[in-house]
Amino acid sequence: MTIALTNITGTAQSGFTTPGYTVTSDIYPGGVNGRQYAITAITGTQAGVRSHSVSDPFTIAFTRPGNAKALQTPNPVTGRYGTVPKNSYSVIGRKGVNFAANQAPEVALARSYWEIPVGSDSYDAPNIRALASAVIGALSQQSSGFGDLLCTSII
Repeated sequence: MTIALTNITGTAQSGFTTPGYTVTSDIYPGGVNGRQYAITAITGTQAGVRSHSVSDPFTIAFTRPGNAKALQTPNPVTGRYGTVPKNSYSVIGRKGVNFAANQAPEVALARSYWEIPVGSDSYDAPNIRALASAVIGALSQQSSGFGDLLCTSII
């Protein structure tokens, strides 16, 4: 098992003091090609940050390709390869964030890019910072394992 996330020491964020995240193994909704963890408790000083719930998620998932592609045989005449296929791996962080008063949280996603609901940056900045802190902390903790995943496709 290459990815085995344990409690996360969060990375530095403005307004946080020693951010940390308690994780619990979860079932990845996309099936067997992923591993997901839910943040069930917050440690350190992170005013306003909420842990995972059904309607206000806080999860981190690692995925691998469903069908890993392999390099084909090169052209026997030229020795060159035609199209070189690519395998896709990802890290996905989900965090419920508030965007206005009296509204249910919307889900902010951290992938290769971040999707933050408009308005939550000023209304619920602590939970956006918590998402950044937890995902970056998880990647930092699992740097070697994620590198191994990219090379071996063993999750």
